[in-house]
Amino acid sequence: MTAPLRSRPVGWPRRLAHGGLILVALVFLVLFLLLPLATVFVEAFRQGIAAYVVAIKQPEALAAIRLTLIVAAIAVPLNLIFGIAAAWAMTRFEFRGKALLGALIDLPFSVSPVISGLVYVLLFGAQGWFGPWLDAHGVKIIFAVPGLVLATIFVTLPFVARELIPLMQAQGSEEEQAARVLGASGWQMFFRVTLPNIRWALLYGVLLCNARAMGEFGAVSVVSGHIRGLTTTMPLEVEMRYNEYDYVGAFAVASLLALLALITLAAKTLLEWRYGDEIAAHAPGGH
Repeated sequence: MTAPLRSRPVGWPRRLAHGGLILVALVFLVLFLLLPLATVFVEAFRQGIAAYVVAIKQPEALAAIRLTLIVAAIAVPLNLIFGIAAAWAMTRFEFRGKALLGALIDLPFSVSPVISGLVYVLLFGAQGWFGPWLDAHGVKIIFAVPGLVLATIFVTLPFVARELIPLMQAQGSEEEQAARVLGASGWQMFFRVTLPNIRWALLYGVLLCNARAMGEFGAVSVVSGHIRGLTTTMPLEVEMRYNEYDYVGAFAVASLLALLALITLAAKTLLEWRYGDEIAAHAPGGH
């Protein structure tokens, strides 16, 4: 009878390789993530808290903060609705053009944000395809808030959908079909069966979408016109202050932007810690 195999102790070369990989990863994170992030806060407070507060309380900075929150508050819910609808269509129906829809969802990942901004200028600018008609009817999109919202929606469009599609494909539609057999309406099936099963992926998608919406620079820069106090979001305000050699003001606004990103990450981490078992149960392959 063959004797059972015994696990061999891990030799020192393997342990050394394992430790070396961990060290490389940590060094990389420190040099390219933690150090730049810490530099932002160090430079923001270089001249003291008073100078930091003065820089943040300037009217242009407050207007940029307010505009950033407004744009995100409009773009994120619209992408939430689109993401749910697109994921539902991609995972629950078979139709012509399904592959094309999937490619279009991923298009913002492959197109430069600057190019997407230029496309909106071509469409809605004063010399664009629809520019004369919009001007005749008093509608302003480019160099105004609607243009910022459109550009932000474009670059953040895939985040919610791409979080939901793999999960809904893995879960299948058996529970939804059972709910329909038991007499549930479409809305009842969605709110009582589908939504509870996808809520964590939906929340992750919203967090990622919100973080990208607040930090978007390229597309927004093209369609904004850099009108100080009217169409400058926080990333644009950072650029303008840095170009004006107002380094304290630039890093102060940048620190707020970084802080918002850290809050988003902290919220995601807190939810994973608080509801880890429930999240795992609704993840692909969970039970």
